[in-house]
Amino acid sequence: MDIAIKTRLVDACRKKLTDSGLNLQQAMDDLQQQSNDYGAPKDRYDPFKTQLLRRRDMLAQQLAKELQELKILEKIDLNSQCTDIRFGAIAMTPDYNYFIAVGLGKIETTDGVFYAISMQVPLYEAIKGKKAGESVIFRGKKIEIQKVV
Repeated sequence: MDIAIKTRLVDACRKKLTDSGLNLQQAMDDLQQQSNDYGAPKDRYDPFKTQLLRRRDMLAQQLAKELQELKILEKIDLNSQCTDIRFGAIAMTPDYNYFIAVGLGKIETTDGVFYAISMQVPLYEAIKGKKAGESVIFRGKKIEIQKVV
């Protein structure tokens, strides 16, 4: 049962990243087409084409980041049961459920609402290594770990 939750979470994260990547690719293609349609700059002070290409390059960097996050998701062992909070674990608290993987924010599945967080955020630093039944103080608030999957 717990492994099924983790599998659905990874699938939901993968879908969110894939959908976002497709949108980024479409936006990049649109900007490239606009740049091609515009033609050569009208004079050396004409910044329009340069702005289009800069926006396209910015979107390309975002797409590369999302592809990197997809690779990180692939490293999660879906068959392992975590006993402490670490990469690939699900931490359940009275207020929120956290999935330690990549920073995607709110993820909704049939199992409930989870927050996908990366290992670089301060919250993870506060709860890493904790087991079910333990608690920590984070930003003045007590967080009790009810379950680790």
